[in-house]
Amino acid sequence: MTEFTGERVIPGQVNDDLWAEHIARYEFAARFVPGKNVLDVGCGTGYGSALLAETASSVIALDTAPDALSYAIQHFRHPSTSHVQASYVQGSATAPPFRDHSFEIITAFEVIEHLSEWRDFLKQARRVLTATGVLLVSTPNKLYYAESRAHNGPNPYHVHEFEYAEFRQALSEFFPSVQVLLQDRLEAFAFYSPGARGSQSARFAAVDNAPEQANFFLAVCAIDQPPPSCDFLYVPRAANLLRERELHIDLVTEQLNRIIADHHQLQTSHEEQTAHLESHNRWALELEQTLRQAQQRIADLQTELDRVQTGYSLQVAELEDENRKKTEWALRIERELAETEQRLTANLMAQTRELATAVRLLDQAENTVVERTLWAQGLDQQVAALNASMQSLRQTRWMKLGRGLGLGPK
Repeated sequence: MTEFTGERVIPGQVNDDLWAEHIARYEFAARFVPGKNVLDVGCGTGYGSALLAETASSVIALDTAPDALSYAIQHFRHPSTSHVQASYVQGSATAPPFRDHSFEIITAFEVIEHLSEWRDFLKQARRVLTATGVLLVSTPNKLYYAESRAHNGPNPYHVHEFEYAEFRQALSEFFPSVQVLLQDRLEAFAFYSPGARGSQSARFAAVDNAPEQANFFLAVCAIDQPPPSCDFLYVPRAANLLRERELHIDLVTEQLNRIIADHHQLQTSHEEQTAHLESHNRWALELEQTLRQAQQRIADLQTELDRVQTGYSLQVAELEDENRKKTEWALRIERELAETEQRLTANLMAQTRELATAVRLLDQAENTVVERTLWAQGLDQQVAALNASMQSLRQTRWMKLGRGLGLGPK
């Protein structure tokens, strides 16, 4: 179940006054429901539906919020109880899923102000209500509600709020018989037996509260004439206002005494802090003087720094100019070196090609020399062989005879 926001009453999560404000409407409605078929529109967490089910013939509790219905089923459906159980149904107040003339009593407490199509709700309530049935519908007084929320602003959950005359007129458009009652928290004197419950005699003395000043409106609407004697006084569980006031005064007095003691302690602490503050103020004045001196020193240093920065800027400019010139010289030298490198590289390539050609020619010459050397050696061998043959020939007797005869070569 979601936390309490002020728009849906969750038992145990609201104070006694707010609980009494809401449960009083169902106590008022309980007088109409004995033995009747009841539809509780906008049942919320189901506490009111359960109260009506104690005397009604049947109760159907209708709401659009599944979490609220889940809470109601979990907390207000008790198998052991002797009275009827409320049936919890999810549905819209402007389109209730029921047949015509199904209910004798319809309750819709603090619902109509949440509906943009509130006329559809009244039309549907008239449809499902029997000819002798009664619609009980409540809503906040727009004038009082706006005044009470002056600091918080309009209620973001309310779509349309009503003043007394507008509320009566709106209901009269759908129901021939309309009685608008005022719901207020009143101070009263009660005479009762201990443990008293149920109806008691009540008398309203000089009730002259104007509708514009009421907290809430609760209307009794009928197609036929509504039941007589609608006025109702509900005394909540905590209603001994005098005793409550006395207890409240005691509580406030106790709180006031604590506040006075706390104030005395705060006063003492304030005096101590004042003395401490004065000491700190003197320290602060000394610190301020030191700060001024430091600021003056900073100003002097800033002036010196500006002067140094000016000289530094000039030196930087000179160095940058010199660096620029050196850079240009270096770039020029680099270009020249690149050109020289390209030229030397070209020359080296040419010489390399020439050397390769010379090596090739040298290889060819060497091969030729080798071939010719081998050829010469062959000739030498042939000459030696011929010489040997000649020598052998000269030694022959025929040669010797020829020479003796003067024939043949000499």
